[in-house]
Amino acid sequence: MDSRCLDRGVVVWLTGLPGSGKTTLARGVAEKLKAKGYRVELLDGDWARRTVSEGAGFTREERRRHLRRIAWIARLLARNGVIVLCSFVSPYRDVRREVREIVEEEGIPFIEVYVKASLETVMKRDPKGLYAKALRGEIKHMTGVDDPYEPPESPEVVVDTEKLSVEKGVHMILSALKRAGLEV
Repeated sequence: MDSRCLDRGVVVWLTGLPGSGKTTLARGVAEKLKAKGYRVELLDGDWARRTVSEGAGFTREERRRHLRRIAWIARLLARNGVIVLCSFVSPYRDVRREVREIVEEEGIPFIEVYVKASLETVMKRDPKGLYAKALRGEIKHMTGVDDPYEPPESPEVVVDTEKLSVEKGVHMILSALKRAGLEV
C-alpha cells in the first residue's frame, strides 16, 4: 500500500504515570494509522533513553533537556509529513508547555493525550518493577513516589485506562486526529 503523504504531520503526545498505558495506546494508534497507509513514528521513553538521550537522568532539569530534545525530533518528523506518537511520562506541566510550543511554533498540530490511571493502579500493574524498586530506595526521582506528576489541565484527550479498554482509548485518539484534519 502506498503511504499517504501529508504536507504536515501531527504530534500526539501521550503523558501519564509510568505503567498507565501510554505505549500500549500509542502502538494501537500506530497500527491503525499504518493500516490506512500513513507514515507513522513512535517515539517512546525507553527507546529515547537508549538512543538519543543515553545517560539522561531523572532530575527535573535532566527530564526537561531530554523532553525538549524529543520535541525537536518530533517536530522535524512532523514537518516532513509523519504522524509522530510520543509516549513519555513527561511529569511537569511547564515542560509539556515548552514541548507544545516547540512543535506548534512551526504550525504543526499538537494533541496532548492524558493517559490517566491512579498511582494505586499503576503500582499494581508495575510492568517493569520500577515502583517496587523505588519503594525499596533503589531508584531515585521516581514519578509518583518521590517526584511529582502534574496532570494536564486541558489536554485534547483524556483516556482513563482504569475504566476504558485499549480499543476505546485508541478510538478516542483517532477521533482527535480526525478533528485535526486526518482521514482516519
